[in-house]
Amino acid sequence: MKLNMLKINKIIENALIEDIGNGDITSESIFLDNKILSASIVTREETVVCGVEVAERVFRMLDDRVKCKKLIKDGEHAKKGDVILKLKGPIKALLQGERVALNFLQRMCGIATRTKKMVDIVKDYNVKITDTRKTTPGLRILEKYAVFVGGGTNHRFGLDDAVLIKDNHIKGVGGIKKAVELVRKRVAYTTKIEVEVENLEQVEEALKLKVDIILLDNMDIKMLKQAVEMIGNKATTEASGGIDEHNIKEVAATGVDCISIGTLTHHIRSIDLSMMLD
Repeated sequence: MKLNMLKINKIIENALIEDIGNGDITSESIFLDNKILSASIVTREETVVCGVEVAERVFRMLDDRVKCKKLIKDGEHAKKGDVILKLKGPIKALLQGERVALNFLQRMCGIATRTKKMVDIVKDYNVKITDTRKTTPGLRILEKYAVFVGGGTNHRFGLDDAVLIKDNHIKGVGGIKKAVELVRKRVAYTTKIEVEVENLEQVEEALKLKVDIILLDNMDIKMLKQAVEMIGNKATTEASGGIDEHNIKEVAATGVDCISIGTLTHHIRSIDLSMMLD
């Protein structure tokens, strides 16, 4: 996955407008000459680095005279005390961009690091770790990119790029069969159809309809194993619901193809980073 900088620019611009408002009254009062200084962004803990290009873009958007040197690239490991990014430019731009750049970088590093942890736990199994749509509003592209950088796989980005018939669709229309039939009439034949199921009876119904992907939602390990055996190679299997570092290995051992985890993006701890003037 590559970052679409046209989309990223809008996100960064909104963040800078939110933080700076009508002007940085502190920096503008103190630094009248806007002298050129150097700074370093340093990590205070081990992390999978992610978001360096975004952080760089923050400063460059404020002042194109800012020069950035990436010392650690996205996807690489950094240990406590490592310098991730070196900066040189007008002091006002450095100080005005500091918090926004760090906010993006800290969160993206946190997501990438958590994802890498999950991926490593199940490295001995042929299973993909995927994200969900449980992302921070407005930041989905950044958070899903961080999952990718951490070794995960991206699920659908939005409601417009894949079919996922969930429990409320099924309840609202009156059954899996009717929902699938309606979707097949109205979407392109090239579009894969995924159905969420909660029990083995629904698994059987989904198999009869020959859907492409079956989402096994909130099943215990015993039922998961049974479902995977029933499905075999007839559809791609995805496990979801209540999965974390404590039970993910047991879930992977059932033989599912994918494990989707909402907490990769909505329940993470940002990495402790700081920017220091040299």
